[in-house]
Amino acid sequence: MSAARLAAGALAVLAAGCVKRTPDGQGRDVVVVAGRVRTNDPQRPLATALVVRGERVAFVGDEAGALAFASSDALVDRFPGATVVPGLGDAHGHLASLGRSLSIVSLEGMTSAADVGPRLARAPRAAFQGEWLMGRGWDQNDWVDKAFPSKALLDAAQPGVPVFLTRVDGHAAWVSSAALARAGITRDTKDPPGGRIVRDATGEPTGVLVDNAIDLVSAKLPAPSQGEREGWLKAALELCARLGLTAVHDAGMDEATFELLQRWDLGGLLPVRVYVMADGQSDGWERFVGRGVYAGGLLELRAVKLLADGALGSRGAALLSPYRDEPASHGLLLLEPDELARRARAFDARGFQVAVHAIGDRANALVIDVLSTLTKEHRHRVEHAQVLRAADVERMAKAGLVASMQPTHATSDMPWAEARLGPERLALAYAWRAMLDAKVPLAFGSDFPVEHPNPLWGLYAARTRQDQAGAPAGGWTAGQRLTGQEALEAFTTGVAYAAHAEARRGRLSEGFDADFVVLPVDPVEGDPRALLDAEVLMTVVRGVDVYRAAAAGAAPLR
Repeated sequence: MSAARLAAGALAVLAAGCVKRTPDGQGRDVVVVAGRVRTNDPQRPLATALVVRGERVAFVGDEAGALAFASSDALVDRFPGATVVPGLGDAHGHLASLGRSLSIVSLEGMTSAADVGPRLARAPRAAFQGEWLMGRGWDQNDWVDKAFPSKALLDAAQPGVPVFLTRVDGHAAWVSSAALARAGITRDTKDPPGGRIVRDATGEPTGVLVDNAIDLVSAKLPAPSQGEREGWLKAALELCARLGLTAVHDAGMDEATFELLQRWDLGGLLPVRVYVMADGQSDGWERFVGRGVYAGGLLELRAVKLLADGALGSRGAALLSPYRDEPASHGLLLLEPDELARRARAFDARGFQVAVHAIGDRANALVIDVLSTLTKEHRHRVEHAQVLRAADVERMAKAGLVASMQPTHATSDMPWAEARLGPERLALAYAWRAMLDAKVPLAFGSDFPVEHPNPLWGLYAARTRQDQAGAPAGGWTAGQRLTGQEALEAFTTGVAYAAHAEARRGRLSEGFDADFVVLPVDPVEGDPRALLDAEVLMTVVRGVDVYRAAAAGAAPLR
């Protein structure tokens, strides 16, 4: 789905506010009846009706029982043939970046670097941040020529303009000569620790910056205005509600964004729950330590995001053995081990859950070493956990660490992952089944906007390990596939557990928060391919339908 189509579909939830759908302003029971209700409750896995009373589920059972239990003036909402599931969560996303991606130049779907020229020529005014032209989504792995691109193409398309285009994973940037000049980057500039300035055969910077080298240019970008920040967050939150997400874990939020969301939360304007991981990578990380944890209405700050290494696609993931397709490289560590441990300990001492981005097997081993020394009750997390050794999977289980993983990363990366790693390391790459078998808690997400935020696409990928064309037949490294129920739990109970909320959310039982989604398909036993085109009928958060599709009809009046 294109960025333009996503932007066009955004709701006006925040503008209108989140108001209970009652005709007289008084709270009334709501009875929801559907073809099936998948509860995730092992004592009652299936039902056909539930009763919402205030912000919680008050009854789960059949229609007759629900009507008998509910008050006489209850509203009755019927969805024949539909499936109700607990609220879907995304354990790893980036809200501001998602909203921003809807207005800047999209480079997704390019088949060669030369495609960039026409896209930059059509850039709308909204794609500029001050004088800088912004874009994202390029991936050289999808091009016929899989080499990194050159600044010359940007200079020809936008002469004299500072152009800043982030790679799909956010771990590399492609910039113009004007951007390099503003950052003072020349052939004499040294690679920063944890970063790489890509150079040609003569030593001249090509315009591609990897991991910490990106900061040399991004530091020169003008700060977004308050209006821009608000617009990005509104668009992102509205889109999440439309896609059936009732909770999002934001992986690495800055202070300005957190304070804006905090004001919205205090005003009752957030449509979905936001579990914040503070940005622990930037220079201001100690201010978050001083701030401490926070719990509001739908907003919670209880975790911190750190990055151990880069990404596999840009060869920044830290590996124990060299890249198969670049034998001179082992990838990059973005924080030195001692500094990673120092920051992790500081946040742990203040009650924070520590969540660390780790892609390569070297980074994962290091992160497990560090997190294993911290307070186990904080449920520290390994974000992505893409390439591991068998012993490290077992160590994760022993330490009680959460594996926060993204199913669509596997189906996006599978065309080139073996070229990077070789067949031996694929055995425990994107290894969801291995995690579950080892009893490692599994929480799924998308890493949006790196991947599309639609959780139904994640459910499809988890069950099939196939792309949306159905390739490869039988699934890629098919032994790591999950069942429909396991995939649903990773997007529901797993996300709740990762946020210390499994006693209140992730299933539909009496007394649990009334967070649920109505789907036109059954994500557990239905045809997985039906998930790709399915559109959410209704999203409910804390008893309020924050999104209702036209196909679901008007809200009931009696």
